[in-house]
Parts: sequence; structure tokens; C-alpha cells
Amino acid sequence: MKLRHSLTLCAACLFLAIASAASADQFVLFDVTFPFTKADADNAMPSKSHYYVNGGMLNAQRPKDWTAPVDYRNGSVHVRLEVIEKPAGSAPTTWSVCYIPNKGQNHGYGCIGTGVYTDTGIVEKDIAMTSFWQNNDIIWSEGIKEMHLVLKDDHNLHAHKRPDPEKFFPTKVRMMLIQVSKGAKYDPKLVPALK
Repeated sequence: MKLRHSLTLCAACLFLAIASAASADQFVLFDVTFPFTKADADNAMPSKSHYYVNGGMLNAQRPKDWTAPVDYRNGSVHVRLEVIEKPAGSAPTTWSVCYIPNKGQNHGYGCIGTGVYTDTGIVEKDIAMTSFWQNNDIIWSEGIKEMHLVLKDDHNLHAHKRPDPEKFFPTKVRMMLIQVSKGAKYDPKLVPALK
């Protein structure tokens, strides 16, 4: 009886440890706060309306292989966008957020979207890593080298091409991407910057 009770207790402890480990399989890919003006968009190189997240702006501890030993490729990404400043007028606005891999195929990159917003505030969403545009054009086992953030209207037009750019610029945002492994669920309590 004692042995069976001990084995049951051990099994329960093991299950809790595995469940806890699974829920902890997430990391912040980047957390950037920046102003973005029409001049910034016009002068962005090599592509206009792009804000480039690279070098020290990306988490240096991000995995080199997103497929193993922890599978982030088949997990999800939690997008947290804080719109700090936005021109008056409630113009529907969005950001395309593009993963630029160390090695790609076909078009060589893939993009998620933040969703459309019309005012300041916080926009959050979870996106499956296998569901977004051109996600198969990235060789995930080779890792990600940078991210491109592209300001657009709700018809996918780059904001700098709009006839009324004053409805989109200047703006200031804080954007954070949290990568969550397959089988795990995003947990904001595990994001130090949100405490």
C-alpha cells in the first residue's frame, strides 16, 4: 500500500514537473520601443516604411535551431503591441512583422500581422507559427537573423505611400514578440519586462 501510494505521488510530481516545464517554454524574441515618423519611413533602407530589428535588439539567447531540442517552429507567437502615440482621426493601422531567417527558400521570409488598431492602447494576439503568410519559406532549423516591422493601412498599403500620411505619422509603439513552444501556452507571468 505504501509503495503504491509513493509511486502515485512520484507520478503526480513527474506530471507536474513536465507540465510546468512545458508552460515555461517561451522566450522574448524582441522588445522594442521606438518613434516612427514619415521621414523615418521614407529614409528606411533598404525598404521604405520598415523598422529593422537586428543585432543587439534581438534576444541573443534565441535558439539557433527552432525545431529542436525545443520545438518553437510548431508552437505559437504572442504579439504584444502597445500603441503609445498615434495621430488623431482613428485611421485603421497595422504592422506586418516579418521573420528574416539565416536561410530561406522560395521568397525567403514570412510575416505575421499585429491586427488592425485605430487608437492608442494595447493590442495582443496569439498566432500559430504554421498559419502565417509564407511560414514555409523559412528554414526554421537555421534560425532567425532579424525582423522587419512594416507600418501599413488596413488594406496592406505601406503607410508612406498613402495620400494622407499624416493619419499614420508620427507614431510611437512598443512591440514585443514572445515565442511559445509546441504544446505550451503563453504565460505573461514569465515575461520579466511585464512584471
